[in-house]
Amino acid sequence: MREELRVAAYAVCVRDGRMLLARWVARDGARRWTLPGGGMEHGEDPYDTVVREAEEETGYAVEPVALLGLDSIRRTYPRPLGSHADFHGLRIVYEARVTGGDLRHETGGSTDMAAWHDLDAVPELERVGLVDVGLRLWRERPAAGRVAPEPSGGA
Repeated sequence: MREELRVAAYAVCVRDGRMLLARWVARDGARRWTLPGGGMEHGEDPYDTVVREAEEETGYAVEPVALLGLDSIRRTYPRPLGSHADFHGLRIVYEARVTGGDLRHETGGSTDMAAWHDLDAVPELERVGLVDVGLRLWRERPAAGRVAPEPSGGA
C-alpha cells in the first residue's frame, strides 16, 4: 500500500452572519461545498498557502487573523492497477477576513464556484466534513486547536 501525505491550509471567513465557501468538484463530477484553501507547495508557509488558495478559489484577498486549529484525516482509497493508497491529510485551519478583491469563480481548478452562505443554511448544503470542522473550530476555539471527531454518518 502506498502512503500519501497532503498538508493543506484553509480559511474560515465569516462576515455578517454568512460564511464564504467554494464548491469543490470531485473526480467523479460530484460537487460539494468546502472551505477555501488547498494544498501547500513545497517550501511554502501555510499562511501564504491559505492566502494564495483563497484568492485562486474566490477572487478575494484574505488576511489570516487567527490559527483556529488542525484537522487530521486518514483513509484508504483504490489506485490504478489494483493498488491502494493509505492517505493522510493534515488540514491547517485559519480564521481569515476579506481585505479586498471581488467574488469570482475559479476556472481550471478544483472548484467551480464561490459564494457566501447564511450560517443557518450551511447544515443543509451538500458539503465536505471540513466545513463542519472549520465551523466548530471557529465557534468553540478549543485551546488544543482540535475538535473531537463527529460520530460516523455525518456529512
